[in-house]
Amino acid sequence: MSKLAILGGEPVRKHDFPNRKSMGRNEKDAALRVLDSDILSGFIAAGGKFFNGGIEVKNFEKIWANEYNFKHAISINSWTTGLQACVGAIGIEPGDEIICPPYTMSASATACLFYGGIPIFADIDPLRYTIDPKSIEEKITKRTKAIVVVHLFGYSAEMDKILEIAKNNNLKIIEDAAQAPGVIYKNRPVGAIGDIGGFSLNFHKHIHTGEGGLIVTNNDELALRARLIRNHGENALDHYDVQDISNLIGSNYRYTELQAAIGIEQFKKLKNILEHRQNIGSLLSNKLKNIEGIKIPQIEKDCTHAYYMYPIKFDSKVLGINRNTFVKAVSAELPIPKFWDTTPMAEGYIKPLYLNKIYQTKTALGNSGFPWNQNKEVNYIYKKGLCPITEKLYEEELIVSPLVREGISSKDISDFADAIEKVLTNINELKNNAYKISDQDIFDPIKAIEKNV
Repeated sequence: MSKLAILGGEPVRKHDFPNRKSMGRNEKDAALRVLDSDILSGFIAAGGKFFNGGIEVKNFEKIWANEYNFKHAISINSWTTGLQACVGAIGIEPGDEIICPPYTMSASATACLFYGGIPIFADIDPLRYTIDPKSIEEKITKRTKAIVVVHLFGYSAEMDKILEIAKNNNLKIIEDAAQAPGVIYKNRPVGAIGDIGGFSLNFHKHIHTGEGGLIVTNNDELALRARLIRNHGENALDHYDVQDISNLIGSNYRYTELQAAIGIEQFKKLKNILEHRQNIGSLLSNKLKNIEGIKIPQIEKDCTHAYYMYPIKFDSKVLGINRNTFVKAVSAELPIPKFWDTTPMAEGYIKPLYLNKIYQTKTALGNSGFPWNQNKEVNYIYKKGLCPITEKLYEEELIVSPLVREGISSKDISDFADAIEKVLTNINELKNNAYKISDQDIFDPIKAIEKNV
């Protein structure tokens, strides 16, 4: 009888992985406290006492700033709008170029478009999965204004080198640390190592308030500009001394008192959440570290990993099977997931952003080709092959797992590792029967979520 479950053998584990539970009694009490106060928002869109929100919002911002020594923490209704506020705050002009990684959530690049900035995609480091400093240097032109750095999967980009590049070329750095709250890069918390940055607080992040985000910076001027963009800044310009009023036509990106109260309780859990993920991540890494054909995260000295997802780099040439077959075989050894958080493995993360339709057709704001038409002497080409490392990771190499998280025990993660080891131990059986395994019908976590909600 076959040993591998995908070929009829017994699986490593049959019972479900525990689903993530993020809310508790403290969050409920905080929400009720705000409801009893009857003040669900403390903002008024005019300069003065209430321009920066109510008691809960200010307390929420203060605890983040104090804990990680950020001079300014600015709550916002999503990290997508937070990125937009950061781009506006640094003074983007239509036609300015902003260098971004292509392997990230779409908002890391589309935030540039809202102010007429043009995303220029630099390739990523094949082991860190963050933007590659060498590729950044290759993409700099006289029109380059800023770099968006994404700390992907919870690990920091190579900030020292990026800071040096930015300084030498008079560029601003926006840190997208959506997946990396509380992460340390060489003894410095990410988010405000560059000029301005921040974190996501939506449902799938380490801590959350349903939706939400937080901007952080140590620059007084950028903090003021971000706050103006957050809350209809056009109404408050007479109240604040701002020399450059460009991009300060604001919006309503405000955070509610209800979100902030829940966020305060969530923030109290962050250190324990990170510690647990790091312990579980280390356990998994220790089990997988000597396996030929896969590469696991390497953590530098004085740096930490938040394990938003646990990335594995798969080498089909060494192992003799393709990634799809491997993921299907491992998944067959484990229970069928009902939710994203109980998915053992997923392939490739996301399609490189420049292959999406808006970049292929250069259609963003209106139908005239704005903002690309602001630089008529440049033919911006977003073609396949633009970032070969990113494309190879997406198509052939990268596997991610969301199992390194709170709620998962040492036994749970050991079962996951055992499933990987079982497949690799019986790799020849898999090779000899690969023709029986369809390349289709790989588990789709989005469909699973839709089915179970």
